[in-house]
Amino acid sequence: MNGTVAESYQGKASIRVARAALTRLMEPSDMAGMALIAVAGPEDALAFIRSGAQSSAVLEQEMTGVLNISGTGRWPGLAEALTRWRPRLGDLAPERDLYVVERLGGGLLIPEDPHWPAALAELQLGEPIALWVRGQVARIPEQNRCIAVVGSRDSTSYGANVAVEMAGSLVQRGFTVVSGGAYGIDAQAHRGALGAAVQGGGRIGPPRAVEASPPTLAVMAGGVDRFYPSGNEDLLRSITEKGAIIAEVPPGTNPTRYRFLQRNRLIAALCEVTVVVEARWRSGALNTAHHADTLSRSVGAVPGSVYSANSAGCHRLLREGAAVCVTDAADVAELAGAAGTNLAAEPEGAPALHDGLGVEDLLLLDALPMRSATTVDKLSVVAGLGVASVLAGLGRLELLGLAQRANSGWKRNGAG
Repeated sequence: MNGTVAESYQGKASIRVARAALTRLMEPSDMAGMALIAVAGPEDALAFIRSGAQSSAVLEQEMTGVLNISGTGRWPGLAEALTRWRPRLGDLAPERDLYVVERLGGGLLIPEDPHWPAALAELQLGEPIALWVRGQVARIPEQNRCIAVVGSRDSTSYGANVAVEMAGSLVQRGFTVVSGGAYGIDAQAHRGALGAAVQGGGRIGPPRAVEASPPTLAVMAGGVDRFYPSGNEDLLRSITEKGAIIAEVPPGTNPTRYRFLQRNRLIAALCEVTVVVEARWRSGALNTAHHADTLSRSVGAVPGSVYSANSAGCHRLLREGAAVCVTDAADVAELAGAAGTNLAAEPEGAPALHDGLGVEDLLLLDALPMRSATTVDKLSVVAGLGVASVLAGLGRLELLGLAQRANSGWKRNGAG
């Protein structure tokens, strides 16, 4: 990374290392973890987890107060949270993670840095611990200069054309297009933004021009050292050369269903407007739109054919009054107050088997391998859950037909 972001890395070394470590110990939006960091600070929070102490009455009381203020309500307690975090201590190597990202031309952005995106504070306790960033940006643009363009993975030619044209026109108007790097609408939005930057001459070229207003940012559900999905590797590489890819999980982390859903809140929080170009009745893009609405951000939806299942989600947003109808970049810019200036889609119809699962069960389902069986201890580390929670969750998933015993271990049922 270059310029002001790189300069901000020179201080706060111990805090940076602590936050890097905590991103590996805790899953995104781990409310207990964020409460511990809020009460103790990142360095003392990490030291306490490493200490071996079973709990702390004072810490737990203060954390409970923070969680109550956030609306989280009752929680299992600090001792239970420690059983989720401590199995991952063996994999902890924050200096290594920082080196890996720095070698790739990136770094770790933390809330203590002067250029931490202020918009993320609106997530309150759900604000990320830190952001791993890889690319050529001096800073993430302000919220009012970022527009999210999202939609279905299985886009139609209509949706792809709209995404390319809209993203390109938004970049020409000085906006940064933010999306999730997935197949379909996400990829087309990134391509449109990159194409417009090249055609515009001066948006791409000298590093200072790139840093001033990157054409596009991709928010990832896995580590920034891995280009996922692999079919978009060339595209994601281009984004790192002309913009940036961002993640709240450390290098080497695999994307999971839970992490995809959580990264959607970051896309929504970073942007003034979220535009859904195409979405089926049940689509991950609608999750992003919901986060944007919850944060009181503007949401736009592109209308499509009433005969197209790929536009059913957009029409749903419009009918429910959750989005404003937009058809081009001018509409979006006006919605942003600047006029003139993959999750994989789910099939329409019956709900998926994993719908309605709690956070712990969803984390456990994501951790279960499809083929070879794994042990309860390994699941505890991968899912970030205590052994007792893993055993209880496996029982629930088995009853739902989502997990099965095999070879003295557990794996995911093929139907799940």
